[in-house]
Amino acid sequence: MIARLIRWSIANRFLVLLASLMVSGWGVVCLLATPLDALPDLSDVQVIVRTSYPGQAPRIVENQVTYPLTTTLLSVPGAKTVRGYSFFGDSFVYVLFEDGTDLYWARSRVLEVLNQVQSRLPANAKTSLGPDATGVGWIYQYALIDRSGRMDAGQLRALQDWFLKFELKAVAGVAEVASVGGMVRQYQIVLDPHQLAAYGIAHTKVIEAVQRANQEAGGSVLELGEAEVMVRASGYLQTLDDFRKIPLTTTAAGVSVRLRDVARIQVGPEMRRGIGELDGEGEATGGIIVMRSGKNALETIAEVKAKLTELRASLPKGVEIVPVYDRSGLIERAVANLRTKLLEEFAVVAVVCFIFLFHLRSAFVAIVSLPLGIVAAFIVMRYQGVNANIMSLGGIAIAIGAMVDAAVVMIENAHKHLERWAEQHEGEKLEGEARWKVIGDAASEVGPALFFSLLIITLSFIPVFTLQAQEGRLFSPLAFTKTYAMAAAAGLAVTLIPVLMGYLIRGRIPAERANPLNRLLIALYRPALDAVLRWPKSTLVIAAIALLASLWPLQHIGGEFMPRLDEGDLLYMPSALPGLSAGKAAELLQQTDRLIKTIPEVASVYGKAGRAETATDPAP
Repeated sequence: MIARLIRWSIANRFLVLLASLMVSGWGVVCLLATPLDALPDLSDVQVIVRTSYPGQAPRIVENQVTYPLTTTLLSVPGAKTVRGYSFFGDSFVYVLFEDGTDLYWARSRVLEVLNQVQSRLPANAKTSLGPDATGVGWIYQYALIDRSGRMDAGQLRALQDWFLKFELKAVAGVAEVASVGGMVRQYQIVLDPHQLAAYGIAHTKVIEAVQRANQEAGGSVLELGEAEVMVRASGYLQTLDDFRKIPLTTTAAGVSVRLRDVARIQVGPEMRRGIGELDGEGEATGGIIVMRSGKNALETIAEVKAKLTELRASLPKGVEIVPVYDRSGLIERAVANLRTKLLEEFAVVAVVCFIFLFHLRSAFVAIVSLPLGIVAAFIVMRYQGVNANIMSLGGIAIAIGAMVDAAVVMIENAHKHLERWAEQHEGEKLEGEARWKVIGDAASEVGPALFFSLLIITLSFIPVFTLQAQEGRLFSPLAFTKTYAMAAAAGLAVTLIPVLMGYLIRGRIPAERANPLNRLLIALYRPALDAVLRWPKSTLVIAAIALLASLWPLQHIGGEFMPRLDEGDLLYMPSALPGLSAGKAAELLQQTDRLIKTIPEVASVYGKAGRAETATDPAP
């Protein structure tokens, strides 16, 4: 069957060349559209449920929020693990799904269950889903710095929350923009318990009075002077004086008691659970860009940078946006390094083919199969959702050496057939259909064996596909791309290569003995071959001893699950005793950053104590 396919390809060589050009163009388009990242995403399919229960201790949060949520979410279809964590004022429930579950299907199932459990939660507990992101979604982080000193931490945080955050969330591929550090400004009512007792006013009555005073209502319309006028009662509190004038009750003498009589009203910072600091110079408000699951990290970072450049003109004078983490550098360095290695492999293969074939056109036949096989692999990668990272590109690098084997063997066999024909038809010129017949006979003679040998190599990575969980997600991109590239090479070996041989293997074909390197290698190899054939038992014993001798270093060589990467960014994560105040944490953070910044090799230091305003930050 393979021999018939080879002869059909030669007979319909125009269609084969046209199909190869179409596949090449399609592959280049898929190559340019394939998402780039440094490492494959090892995260489970997960949905995070965050519940805010302000002011409550972890034990209360556990009993009233986390426990009801975790027990109810156990019934979500496809969920394999449900984990709950309770912090001061916050509950986080992580629902992990089986591999292959669609993320948005999982989120919709979790929402359905949350609707059932909402009535069992406290009235002021607010539940929401975390962003549709993964564990590697933090792709970019920046800090807001005011060099002029005119803006305080509260104003910088307001600039982040009410300007930058909304603008950046509109960028394609961004799932969330999380704020960290700074001060959230709020109106604070500090009650005087002695005054409350003197007037006989309960704490709940003050809360009700403030809630009633901060309302707005509509009153339909009035028709006046042939026009409709909308009636609206505006009662929102806007200034401190508005708060002070809120009536609470009246005394026995009929005197109105207002909020200012029993409390001190002020503008102050909200209680913080996260602090940011830059270069040991003091607290800094920051933002974290969280990428949506499955998006192109490099493109998303580029669009975020472009948006920040556009927004800089709208910032107050003296305010700067300082990048503190940018994954695009790691991605570009990792991919550029691997791209360089691939080009070096291309060059080595080309040189080796030329040296041993001693014919430039014949070497070109072998080389042209490499890029075609690679772009064909990218077509499948694109539609399967496998992004380009060091593991998937590493699979292609592994396959390159084997991809060209079939072409080299087929070309060498064609040389021998052409050489034999020239000896049998001395003085005649091989042209036209006679030439294509000789090429077809040469390709058909070794084509089936080469095709099935490449298929065997292709199937050699099948055990990798049986890996599960994190190890499967780490190594499967390598196995996929290596398999796709080898399968493409096997297909090209019996279709395109015979056609290219007919067009390019022309001119004077050097004999095998005419190549001095071939003569040298044969002269070195033949004595060794004669020796092992003369003493076969000794050869087997030596091989067995070498195998046994390799077992000891194999057991002591060690290993790591993740490949070592020189990212250029270091994470220093100290732990403090529970109960550390925010003020002391900020002090220690600044001292630590200042010490690290003194190291000459350190360009910048950004520290974070506590957690950012996002469900993807598991810090306590």
